[in-house]
Amino acid sequence: MFRPAPARRLLAAAVLAGALVTGSTACGQENGNGSVPPGAVGPAATSAVPAPSPAAAVPGPAPDPAAIPLRPAVQEAAAVIPQPVRVQVEGTGIDLEVIPEGVEANGAMALPDNHYQAAWYRYGPAPGAGEGSSVLAAHVDSRTEKLPIARLKDVTPGTVLTVTREDGSVLRYATEGVENIAKRSLDGHRLFDRTGSPRLKLVTCGGEWLEAQDDYEDNVVLTAAPLS
Repeated sequence: MFRPAPARRLLAAAVLAGALVTGSTACGQENGNGSVPPGAVGPAATSAVPAPSPAAAVPGPAPDPAAIPLRPAVQEAAAVIPQPVRVQVEGTGIDLEVIPEGVEANGAMALPDNHYQAAWYRYGPAPGAGEGSSVLAAHVDSRTEKLPIARLKDVTPGTVLTVTREDGSVLRYATEGVENIAKRSLDGHRLFDRTGSPRLKLVTCGGEWLEAQDDYEDNVVLTAAPLS
């Protein structure tokens, strides 16, 4: 019977007040507390337009309230993009169900507690968004076996990734490259970027196993660009 491994981090991060985040990333084996450093914990809010001070008011009859356009306190949400439900990497055996995950109490991204699901960071762009990085992350192994995503480090440029969305639509991406990045130096802001050209980031652990830290030394980050 499968027994989850001890809790380990998948991408740890520090959140900058009122902004995006930077930080180091960590990963781990199967558990419910693996984590990835997120960007800001939700869409940026826009303050309501302040009312003019009485001193600045222009004398005259009061305007018709129905004719005054009111700006909402928070920007209205853009068109809803279907959530990802599956990710596959051609020729690798990597084929994972995808579920949305948020943030743990410590500010790191939550991961599924099993070996057959990947997490999509639901506070960042979804696959198919017009800009920014869509982040998917999964555990590299369990106590008993290496999982298919352990092959991520060997994926070559040009390899095709397929993302299936909840409405049945399919997106295709071409691998640009795979980086083995030390967790202590991973740029969380770049990984979770909300602006710039749209990209898909698939992340797991890699490098040497550090017994003293009960964690892997690196994160493996695959970056892919959408195919038209």
